[in-house]
Amino acid sequence: MLSGCSVSSLAARFAFFPPDPATYAVRKDEAAGRLVASNVPRDGAMDVLRVDTRRGSKVVAFFLRDPAARLTVLYSHGNAADLGQLYDLFVQLKVNLKVNLMGYDYSGYGASTGKPSEENTYADIEAVYQCLETEYGISQEDLILYGQSVGSGPTLHLASRLPRLRGVVLHSAILSGLRVVCHVNFTFCFDIYKNVKKIKKVKSPVLVIHGTDDDVVNWSHGKELWKLAREPYDPLWIKGGGHCNLELYPDFIRHLSKFIREMENITTKMRLKKIRQSLQPAKKAHRVHTGTTTTFTTNCCCRIRVRKPSCPSCNFSCSCCSGLKSFFSCRLFKCSTCFSCSLKSCFRCPTCFSCSLKSCFKCPTCFSCSCKSCFKCPTSFSCNCRSCFKCCCCGSCGDAQ
Repeated sequence: MLSGCSVSSLAARFAFFPPDPATYAVRKDEAAGRLVASNVPRDGAMDVLRVDTRRGSKVVAFFLRDPAARLTVLYSHGNAADLGQLYDLFVQLKVNLKVNLMGYDYSGYGASTGKPSEENTYADIEAVYQCLETEYGISQEDLILYGQSVGSGPTLHLASRLPRLRGVVLHSAILSGLRVVCHVNFTFCFDIYKNVKKIKKVKSPVLVIHGTDDDVVNWSHGKELWKLAREPYDPLWIKGGGHCNLELYPDFIRHLSKFIREMENITTKMRLKKIRQSLQPAKKAHRVHTGTTTTFTTNCCCRIRVRKPSCPSCNFSCSCCSGLKSFFSCRLFKCSTCFSCSLKSCFRCPTCFSCSLKSCFKCPTCFSCSCKSCFKCPTSFSCNCRSCFKCCCCGSCGDAQ
């Protein structure tokens, strides 16, 4: 039987397929004094970077600049590609979306050092985000995180920690690693990429894109992530789309561009207002508040509780008290004036009633006593009349107190 660690390692093996050999290499151009990538077109608007992570890896990143860009996209790719294969896509996204774009290779991918693992991908994206802040002055307010397939894991990890993030795009995203491998509907403690939990912590708008015919990560993953998002944006379900071909559909770039334009128009002030509104407690539903509760009992299990409403002036005409009207209109006693008082002393000694309540009960001799035990078992009355009350227990128990 496999242990939790073994299953987690198995899921990790299915999660990472770095191209072997890598499709590019990185070297330093002595003449230019900068890093360049081989097998990738020379691009004066692209910087090639090596970024140190907290777990000891050196990850390679491509930063593509657009002089007119207002936002930057941090792109986390799928599990079987590296930057050399993604360069053309990055250029197309930069041009069509009019954004800056930062793409990076996970530890063990492309020219990045280390080994691929869940924790390493978290350290990788954290380091690249810090690079954007320190080297390019890009803050979270001007950043959109983009995660494709397994890249949704590090994307939601970082998004859950950045409350002022501009937006998130989840492209063919997963609920968790084991949900893809084993098709389960619950989360194990040893599962990897628990996006199903982290999506609930993301405070920014979330766009979900998924193909309806995805045979690698089922469409249900995308639909569930969209439902769990705190601020879901209109999703894009591409009919007939698979796992790796969504960029080929015209609706893909059209819908993604619309999302970027709307995120550009959302100011920090508007975002903070939405966050404050989401933190305010929901308005409480209108409830019937009751005042005093009077209880009298007959020596056994029978008990009557009468609740006095907090709005007696409404004469039971309001919606909150209408349900009580029928209760108070019933004739518990023969005397109709019994409930004309404010119910403060109705169930004490019978002499407290405004009427001469000797006719209210069948046996008038019951009130010839000092009324100290009138409302106990009927056998305590001086008349020993069991018919005074119609309690199902006291009428036949014969237990005097």
